[in-house]
Amino acid sequence: MASDIEAADRDDPLTAHLQEDVDRFIDRASHLLRYTAEEGPQALSEESRSRQRDSLSTAQTRLQVYWSGDRSSAEDYLSRAILRPYVEFLRSVNRAPDRVHRRGQCPFCGGRPWVSARREGSLMEGARRTLVCSLCGGEWLFERILCPSCFEENPHKLPAFQNNKHPTVRIETCETCQRYVKSIDLSEDARPIPEVDDLVSLSMDLWAADQGYARIEPGLAGI
Repeated sequence: MASDIEAADRDDPLTAHLQEDVDRFIDRASHLLRYTAEEGPQALSEESRSRQRDSLSTAQTRLQVYWSGDRSSAEDYLSRAILRPYVEFLRSVNRAPDRVHRRGQCPFCGGRPWVSARREGSLMEGARRTLVCSLCGGEWLFERILCPSCFEENPHKLPAFQNNKHPTVRIETCETCQRYVKSIDLSEDARPIPEVDDLVSLSMDLWAADQGYARIEPGLAGI
């Protein structure tokens, strides 16, 4: 899908306005839906099969609703997966999309953070916290003691949880909005890949769900 978007841009540059560009890649989404229907977890597989029956106008509307940033679409993993190659390409050519850039979201494309990374900083500042965009894959600096969802800043309401099985991963929760972001520690060893660490630590997401927390944005497994 990414190569198709790049080829389409060479023939006629994308505008970065989804309403104008969507017709040029929406048909490629069928490949992704077929794959997730066959290989995804049960809930994702069922949703993919359902969406394969969507009319073209319905499929476009789903993407537009997600693009608008409507909070009701926050769990629409499939729309995000369909849009990601498009937005990643726009980022590669530094062509910012026409999305609202809300606080706590990606300064380039307005995507919500799906994971956080802790990286080594100076002796004065300690480890730096970055958020990783679920759409374009970019990173941006974010305050260490602040909820990216509701901006709660009371440290007593922002507990973090870890377990011995995944020592570099922690669940950074907010008791005010009951949301969380999964954080990967890269301050001691920068080699871990957040996408991989997220997938191998799915048990921590299941634990967080049992405690009543919802992830700000699902990970690559749709959880």
